[in-house]
Amino acid sequence: MSEPQPPRPPAAPRRSAHAHRGDPGDTHERSERRTLFERLVEFISPGPDSKDELIETLAEAEHRELIEPQSRAMLEGVLRMADMVAGDVMVAAPRMDLLDIDAPYDELLALVIDTGHSRFPVTEGSRDNIIGILLAKDLLKLQRAPELNLRTLLRPAVFVPESKGLNELLRDFRTNRNHLAIVIDEFGNTAGLLTIEDVLEEIVGEIEDEFDVADAADAVYTLADGTHRVAGDASIGSVNEAFGIALPDQDFDTIGGLIAHELGRVPRRGESVEVANLRFSVMLTRGGAVRWFKVQRLPKPLAASDTEA
Repeated sequence: MSEPQPPRPPAAPRRSAHAHRGDPGDTHERSERRTLFERLVEFISPGPDSKDELIETLAEAEHRELIEPQSRAMLEGVLRMADMVAGDVMVAAPRMDLLDIDAPYDELLALVIDTGHSRFPVTEGSRDNIIGILLAKDLLKLQRAPELNLRTLLRPAVFVPESKGLNELLRDFRTNRNHLAIVIDEFGNTAGLLTIEDVLEEIVGEIEDEFDVADAADAVYTLADGTHRVAGDASIGSVNEAFGIALPDQDFDTIGGLIAHELGRVPRRGESVEVANLRFSVMLTRGGAVRWFKVQRLPKPLAASDTEA
């Protein structure tokens, strides 16, 4: 007879494939532990609870050099734009540059050249009756084919209420490939206009356009109608020499600084200030400063003897 064999040790339990990948119970336990940890971190250092706190967080990130200053400014612009509507950034109706459908061609061309815009609302009869949008490049077609009717060159105008959000408006601009919208008030009257550039500038700041020339400092240009285009950083001395006036230059170096002082703040696009018998109308602003003025001489006031006569 053979001797009895010693008993074998019990076999170690085999781990299933599920055990190698992690048991569902273990996963739930780890998930619960992570959740408790996250809650603890949030309790110790909670995140921003408001938009203002988020903006402060972005400023702190810039201070710690985690993001660039330009990136922070753009992110802040996106956050602020979410609360803005068309009426906040539109060019008000009195400052709109309009074309009259019945005006002579030479008059229309002069206005297009002087203002430098690429698109114009076209009116008929009154400023509130906008019948379409004319592209400046389309106006040139009349030179080659004078028999064309200006009405055939008009494009449909887009009308939006003052209360339309900028986020929604920007999405419409991109979807419909429009670059300009007419803003109307609650009564259906024209309140102003808004371009895609105006909306984007709320995010990226002022956008340079065709008026921005690298060497345009101290520049004074004569326009077709006899008015002048003056750079905001033109020296007061050059403005005095160009217009034969004597503006003080002891406290300010540039005409933009002098005009801002006279108004009490930096003027906005379309606003006008009268100084030394000249009307300075803001054509373009950039970076919180005026880039270009349109300057027009005002009629000289009558002398006392002429008034009595």
